[in-house]
Amino acid sequence: MGLRRAALCVACLASIAGCEQAGTSASLFPLDAGHRWTYRVITQAEDGTAERETLVMRTLGAESDPAIEGGSAWRRRSDSGVDYWLRSDSTGIYRVASKSDLDPAPKPDKPLRFVLRAPFVRGTQWRASTVPYLLMRRNEFPREVRYTHPDVPMNFQIEAEDDAVDVPAGHFDRCLRVKGTAALRLYADPVRGWRDMPLSTTEWYCAGVGLVRVERTEPAQRLAYLTGGTRTLELVSWQ
Repeated sequence: MGLRRAALCVACLASIAGCEQAGTSASLFPLDAGHRWTYRVITQAEDGTAERETLVMRTLGAESDPAIEGGSAWRRRSDSGVDYWLRSDSTGIYRVASKSDLDPAPKPDKPLRFVLRAPFVRGTQWRASTVPYLLMRRNEFPREVRYTHPDVPMNFQIEAEDDAVDVPAGHFDRCLRVKGTAALRLYADPVRGWRDMPLSTTEWYCAGVGLVRVERTEPAQRLAYLTGGTRTLELVSWQ
């Protein structure tokens, strides 16, 4: 898997959790060292092409870094070379910093990026930034819209507290289902002009396992200047 595409898969996972491993947050997103998750990633473009990849995430334990304020945080690393530092407290589970192999030091998240906001019940809402992972320009360079729009506000809400989901790793119950929606205003074509392009994500977090499935959709609706697609991440194995 190429470094750039793999890093995007990691970002799409939103695999983020916290520093105080206690109660429901730890159950929904295990944080201690030694865990490993393997995901199948399928990207379907609107032109009919598809790509299948594998992504592996590992937990490395709690550590401190001079670039990260507030003391230690739980470190999580992907096989694409991207690291995340995360914390958890009474407000929820959130990311405090990230670093790629090209960065000299962790880059703090300002503001903090919540993955799950407490209380972990139906109706809880929050906002976090995202990027357009799948929207592409047909005839411009760079084609990837994310380079010109790297920070898009997305609204999240817990839709279900006791959902069930089937993935290659098996059947899981007692899952939170989280829905995220956003809109990005882009120039579509000379006929339609500017349009609000919808971005949506659905994530399942299951007790004792963590993140097991993500569905991402960024449709472009056959516009002249833009193309979109879907991406699905499913848990294949974990330990």
